Amino acid sequence: MANETAVREAGRDFIRDIIAADLESGRIAAIVTRFPPEPNGYLHIGHAKSIGLNFGVAEEFGGCCHLRFDDTNPAKEEQEYIDAIKRDVRWLGFDWGEHLHHASDYFERLYEWAECLIGQGKAYVDDQSQEQIRASRGTLTEPGTDSPWRNRSAGDNLDLFRRMRAGEFANGARVLRAKIDMASGNINFRDPVLYRIIHAAHPRTGTSWCIYPSYDFAHGQSDAIEHITHSICTLEFEDHRPLYDWFIANLPVPSRPHQYEFARLNLTYTVLSKRVLTELVRRGIVDGWDDPRMPTLAGLRRRGVPPEAVREFIRMVGVAKANSIVDVAMFDHAVRDHLNRRALRRMAVLRPLKVVIENYPEGADEELAAINKPEDESAGTRRVPFGREIFIERDDFMENPPKKFFRLSPGREVRLRYAYFIKCREAVKNAAGEVVALRCTYDPETRGGNAPDGRKVQATLHWVSAAHALEAEIRLYNPLFTRPDPGADGDVTRDINPNSLEVLSGCRVEPALEDAQAGVGIQFERQGYFCRDEAPGATALIFNRTLSLRESK
Repeated sequence: MANETAVREAGRDFIRDIIAADLESGRIAAIVTRFPPEPNGYLHIGHAKSIGLNFGVAEEFGGCCHLRFDDTNPAKEEQEYIDAIKRDVRWLGFDWGEHLHHASDYFERLYEWAECLIGQGKAYVDDQSQEQIRASRGTLTEPGTDSPWRNRSAGDNLDLFRRMRAGEFANGARVLRAKIDMASGNINFRDPVLYRIIHAAHPRTGTSWCIYPSYDFAHGQSDAIEHITHSICTLEFEDHRPLYDWFIANLPVPSRPHQYEFARLNLTYTVLSKRVLTELVRRGIVDGWDDPRMPTLAGLRRRGVPPEAVREFIRMVGVAKANSIVDVAMFDHAVRDHLNRRALRRMAVLRPLKVVIENYPEGADEELAAINKPEDESAGTRRVPFGREIFIERDDFMENPPKKFFRLSPGREVRLRYAYFIKCREAVKNAAGEVVALRCTYDPETRGGNAPDGRKVQATLHWVSAAHALEAEIRLYNPLFTRPDPGADGDVTRDINPNSLEVLSGCRVEPALEDAQAGVGIQFERQGYFCRDEAPGATALIFNRTLSLRESK
């Protein structure tokens, strides 16, 4: 069967098993899923798991996935977030087609269903404050306490609810609550709030509404309106499922969706709390939601992480029923593996040290062939300029090297990649005794990096031509946090890595990098993976480090 083939090709997990069984049994004719973000911040790598699952299973089983904004709290929602979420979902490689929806599309129908519950005696207007409601809800071992307003008549409740909608009351003055069971072992059943008063302009509906549905009331009913077959949520909503089902059972909804829960993504050295991420942005600890140190999809994109690597990582993590913590090294591995196969090679000198090749003809230069991608001959070669003066990495020279230092030092010969063998003759120093330049000689018979007489050297250095190199700023990004469980002691800011960003100015890069595209991964030879920064308005060449070449760095 086609469904069985889809499951086998995608890799089995319990969600896909459920979908395959539902299709085979005829319980559903076609699968419809949804990704329902709140537009109160940017998406992060944890959301990518949900996006990949919801859009992925819909595609695998020949169904569709809706993008639905859960825009029920105008006090925290902005158009910027809506636009960013759309951009990020598309960047990951998914498309909702004609199925773009908003909870606000259903505000009128949700309101009517709230009145329906009032008419059935299953909802009431409560005059208690938020603090009073919280205090009367009880604990895991103690039942809650009935509100003094719980037994209002349906007529009084309906009148008050309509006056709430008309804007007669201030924020927090009243709420609408479901009337279920204050002694239930599931605290979510203890008369949950359905509507609250929020006098704030909504990004889509403006000031048409001043009462807004809660997530629990809006979510399941929106699923039912859109005929969602599998409402896939993370495990924190497992205890909400009975409430989800209670609303579906007690309202005249057009379909009967089912909710399923899976383990959310947790990464070491990473915070995926939107509340905490918002605070990092608000306090200026990071430079916005797209700061390359952030775990947001916008931040990952700006750091040069390819969407294909994110999708591969999500596939590697898999779908499980139990929460666990994934080592961030697993994510880095997926990114390195992809970039190693796809990224073009270029040469860049981050901390330049000038080399003057004394026996190279003055005023002359030449172009040498350099390989674009060693593992892919079809990527071809490029031409790199070479002349009498070049730059090498400052770390590639030592005046008095230890035994195992094989790079350049006085009297030692090394290979310049794609170019010639050179030998250091003298280190030029300034008045402070610092090495500011090297005087070297080259062997013209070693063009291309090979000696006709077969002699060997123990090091190959990257370089750029001093006359042709472009100046660039290079930003070296490191993990934002110093411990694997940031904020475990209650304050995440204590774990901020003071060395999470190092900005290098005066770097030199080969001329081919002038045409580098923002966000496209490039391997700087011997340095790591980088991409050109996509910050709007940037005029200078800026490159962000995606990752070092090896995990040990």
